Amino acid sequence: MKTILMTGAAGGIGSYLRPELSGTYELRLSDRASVSALGEGERFVAADLTDLDAVCAAVDGVDGILHFGGHASEGVWEDILDANIIGMRNVYEAARVCGVNRVVWASSNHAVGFYWRDQMIDHTVYPKPDSRYGVSKVFGVAMGSLYADKYGLEVVNLRIGNVATEPVEKGRLAIWISPRDLAQLCSIGLDHPEIKFEVFYGASKNAQGWYDNSNAERYGYSPEDCSDDYAEAVLAKEPPASSDDPAEIFPGGAFVAVEEGGGRPRPMVV
Repeated sequence: MKTILMTGAAGGIGSYLRPELSGTYELRLSDRASVSALGEGERFVAADLTDLDAVCAAVDGVDGILHFGGHASEGVWEDILDANIIGMRNVYEAARVCGVNRVVWASSNHAVGFYWRDQMIDHTVYPKPDSRYGVSKVFGVAMGSLYADKYGLEVVNLRIGNVATEPVEKGRLAIWISPRDLAQLCSIGLDHPEIKFEVFYGASKNAQGWYDNSNAERYGYSPEDCSDDYAEAVLAKEPPASSDDPAEIFPGGAFVAVEEGGGRPRPMVV
């Protein structure tokens, strides 16, 4: 059984994935905060992503990496820089130094959040980040490309929308992914023998979706869940959308209109 390092294991994505991956992999869980109630086949290693030596210690001896650590929202640039820029580089560098060839990590739909909602986009589109957080996710893709081409790492970038047991608001109907569908994508990323460098969308089979995920399907992704099952209940409790609200026009939602310091710039809509 492969041993897999999961960074950010104390966070939301890690908490959803641990039971889904239990029994498939030995999980080495890592975070700054401790992870309680370790299950069978799990052990915890504390590491701050900004500390390369600590990250190397966590990576050493594993067969692959699920990187879900980092700053998970728009915020002060210095926080994003530490966790998502320096931390991302440290994960790739630790993988290179320790001879770990497979990295699957949480990119984000916010790396392409300034496309229009009525555009169906695939894995080949160029970046259009909606925030400094989105910029950090674009950086992660670029860094992964460098380590894939220069050092032979095998990398899967998961442009994740919203991970939850069910979608709870209208904007998430298009980007929702269930924990078991995300676990399936992770396993493809960790185990498929032909992976070199790929971008997959972290979304279930959502009829209202904005993403063409045929690249993931090419590697065998077959989502089991669909946000349509929840759409009627979600839409019934939400007011009609405003046609000129940027948060209703772009896939990035509220991220397009939230400023680092708390202000609300208004993106130009043409």
